[in-house]
Amino acid sequence: MVALFPSLLPTLMRVYLPTWHCTLAVAVVVVGATLAGCGGGASNVAADFAGTVSLGNGREIYMECRGSGTPTVVLVSGLGERADNWKTLPDPAPVDGAVFPAVAGFSRVCAYDRPGTATATATGFALSRSTQVPRLATVQDSAADLNLLLTASGAKGPYVLVGHSLGGSIIRLYAAVHPANVAALVFDDALSEDLGDGLTPLQLANFEKLNDPAAQGRPSGSENTFFSAAVVPQLRAARPPPRVPTIVLTADIWPLTAEAIATGAFPPFVDQAFSDALWASQLVAQDKLVAKLPGARHITNTHATHYIHIDNPALVTDSIRDVVDQVRRTAAR
Repeated sequence: MVALFPSLLPTLMRVYLPTWHCTLAVAVVVVGATLAGCGGGASNVAADFAGTVSLGNGREIYMECRGSGTPTVVLVSGLGERADNWKTLPDPAPVDGAVFPAVAGFSRVCAYDRPGTATATATGFALSRSTQVPRLATVQDSAADLNLLLTASGAKGPYVLVGHSLGGSIIRLYAAVHPANVAALVFDDALSEDLGDGLTPLQLANFEKLNDPAAQGRPSGSENTFFSAAVVPQLRAARPPPRVPTIVLTADIWPLTAEAIATGAFPPFVDQAFSDALWASQLVAQDKLVAKLPGARHITNTHATHYIHIDNPALVTDSIRDVVDQVRRTAAR
């Protein structure tokens, strides 16, 4: 839900400006070994893997897997973020550690790069390690890619799907089409299609502007968002996900304070009225999201901004452990 403004990363990393992407843009560097799949048992044995997986259609997606045991946990990143976002910690780092290695301590966990994603570094951007695609993709396209990846990699299902920001939209659409493959769901301040309902037409248009990579200072070819046109209609048309153990985590810290706005670091339209409307609409939209997820547990006391898995990794890890334990108890019965 948040765009990172690289020029502000030292002080405003994880700024809670809701910018969700629905695109797979261009530009990538393919790194690592190319596989016809991770191998039938690779997703559930104690063998770490980091490399590209062939989708069988001339494309490869970079994937990392670690740990052992079932169910396999699949981490789906938000706007423009590579797999390594799940291994990122603030400075100073909490003792609990990042989500990816922490989850690997009790189950098999995998994360991947969508095409067009990028990680901000001290010297610029590290681009996605997956094959570029020729056109912007909708969240349905991203959900279809996730299905191709899980199938080609040999990752054993059903899966515990964890989605941050736009990743939440992707796992919702995947779950709607492949309900039998879903064991549990965790939403990490996920996008709701109802976010724009509390904004005026002008505020919604400005919200869309914030999703322009150029406005974010991100490299050409990074993921972009067309929230109203290519995210909202697909989510509203989708079937509800299956009734499985589900946790929705909602951020409770809004960084767009009057002090932050006064720095002049944001576009002129980011004023207090815009900030207040966006935050209020986001909170209402999160409640509506929970209502659409059968039996979901809603955690709002997260002590985190939009990147809950970075601000409070222990909470996200514990939430994943919670649903994993539920899945295992059900399997044991």
